[in-house]
Amino acid sequence: QVQLVESGGGLVQAGGSLKLSCAASRRTLSSYVMGWFRQVPGKEREFVASISRIGSITSYTDSVKGRFTISRDNAKNTVYLQMNSLKPEDTAVYYCAADKKLLGPPGPLTEYDYWGQGTQVTVSS
Repeated sequence: QVQLVESGGGLVQAGGSLKLSCAASRRTLSSYVMGWFRQVPGKEREFVASISRIGSITSYTDSVKGRFTISRDNAKNTVYLQMNSLKPEDTAVYYCAADKKLLGPPGPLTEYDYWGQGTQVTVSS
């Protein structure tokens, strides 16, 4: 089992940047594929990005392509989401997720077993 803790959220003006971090409790984070999701109250949770175990394969939802970058540092047991050119519609609670059972590269339909508690990102216009 792995515990995930997100950080780095906050309030930023449109066009600004934030970098989210997801720290894992296990030293074997390299065994897990990782993803970032976001959720707005009253709406379903939305896939944002995912990354394979060694970081060689990434996937993004169309609305963040070219603006967001997912990365990982397995030595630090941490996954990141660099968010640039933020828009008000990016406002949401952002969650990181981990899965160990997936054999192939992760993507929007990956079912994750472990989730963090979320971090709020608010983008003002």
